[in-house]
Amino acid sequence: MTQTLQPIPGLNEATSTAALIDALRSPAQRPLEFHLGGQILVSPGYHVTEIKAVIIEAMDCGGKAASWRETVIQLMDGSAEEAAGGFMTNREFLAIHDRVTAKIPVRDEAEVRFEYGNAQSAALQYHVTHLEMQPERLVVHLRQPGVQCKAGEVCGLPAGETAVIESCAPNSGCCGPATASPAEATALIRLE
Repeated sequence: MTQTLQPIPGLNEATSTAALIDALRSPAQRPLEFHLGGQILVSPGYHVTEIKAVIIEAMDCGGKAASWRETVIQLMDGSAEEAAGGFMTNREFLAIHDRVTAKIPVRDEAEVRFEYGNAQSAALQYHVTHLEMQPERLVVHLRQPGVQCKAGEVCGLPAGETAVIESCAPNSGCCGPATASPAEATALIRLE
């Protein structure tokens, strides 16, 4: 059997909400599965329990402020009886999405993530790597979240590379407070 792999933006890019939703609208109704590392992550009978339109305001360790949006779709295991009924279809998933987006402002350009956990594993927000369209099912491939130093230039890292622990050593100018000048240090002492 030949499988058609339709990539949505890959590991180095965020998958937008619109890219995933549009891709799920194009095929006929099929079961919708969520995989991690080539294995089923979310069991049949799952529920979409919440769709969040999130605005994040952050500052990295280099002092640069940023703001962005994410769409977080929370999945939860169903009962044994629901699991026996199989996976939710892309049409059922889209009906839930459409009902939510009629009431709250979910942005098309926002990165989409799936949040999932159960009694055996803590809830995590997974990134979408791609959608695999097979004749009998649709598979959303996920990857685990990670962290990286977002102030790479301040830390002396080439663009696009992640920080190595040694790069963010104390007094390196990265991932910690800047060293105060003697005048600032004196002012700080007086405040205490």
